[in-house]
Amino acid sequence: MDVYTQTRYPVVLVHGMLGFDTLLGLIQYWGDIPDQLRRGGARVYVVRLSQLDSDAVRGEQLLDQLQALQAIHGFARFNLIAHSQGGTTSRYVAEARPDLVASLTTLGTPHGGSRVADGLLKWAPEPSLQGALLKGMIELLGQFESLGSGAGFSPQRFETTLQGLSTQRMQAFNLDHPSGAPPMACGSVPELAGNGVRYYSLGGTGVLTHPLDPGDYVLGLASLFFKGEPGDGLVGRCASHWGWVLRDDYPWNHLDEINQLFGLRGLFSPDPGEVLRVQLNRLKLTGL
Repeated sequence: MDVYTQTRYPVVLVHGMLGFDTLLGLIQYWGDIPDQLRRGGARVYVVRLSQLDSDAVRGEQLLDQLQALQAIHGFARFNLIAHSQGGTTSRYVAEARPDLVASLTTLGTPHGGSRVADGLLKWAPEPSLQGALLKGMIELLGQFESLGSGAGFSPQRFETTLQGLSTQRMQAFNLDHPSGAPPMACGSVPELAGNGVRYYSLGGTGVLTHPLDPGDYVLGLASLFFKGEPGDGLVGRCASHWGWVLRDDYPWNHLDEINQLFGLRGLFSPDPGEVLRVQLNRLKLTGL
């Protein structure tokens, strides 16, 4: 029996902006990662949060779902693995209820803010025509994902999300949620923070990784806001740092980090599922 990923506490996967659990019964946000982790003995749960809203709103939703899992199954704490905005949403919960969170591992999370958010707020501010068109298009996509994942109609707040991911707002968020913060820009710290939660982070520096992946071309355009700074197309390399930085330069773009779309990645790039298997084994050996 394979027990390589059999951690003491269950694993909860937390999606980012414009995320879901399963879309139209066909597309898994996390690709085959949950199955890879379960094959090693891990208990894995995938939560469903608002596609477009603040970390406070999404954090309260995540907290409700963790408390429900605790009430139903009697779990004491959880190992959170979070992608993109899911990382800051999870930090909100870890700061508010550290007794519920044993560890938090973030992938491609804009802890230092996103230059894409900064750029879009300048290029398409409300109430300009381009701002209104962008807002309408993105919120329509969010509503489609909400309906397609079975959540029904839900509020979609693109401007709130974008402002929250900006560099300026993220600096303020970090002051209010400091546990696991690096001591300097692009720094790293030991994984155990003062609130008893272990923090880890991973990031990528690939953008155009597979010619058949349509997401690559969207990320390629988004990466223009970085003006050559390394990143995954949406999040800069240094901005992804939080807690113990396990690695910040995987050859992944923002979608590759969760094996999207349909697992199309660079030919010789490591499988994110296997990377997370190693991380769960690390947590297991730590007693989590």
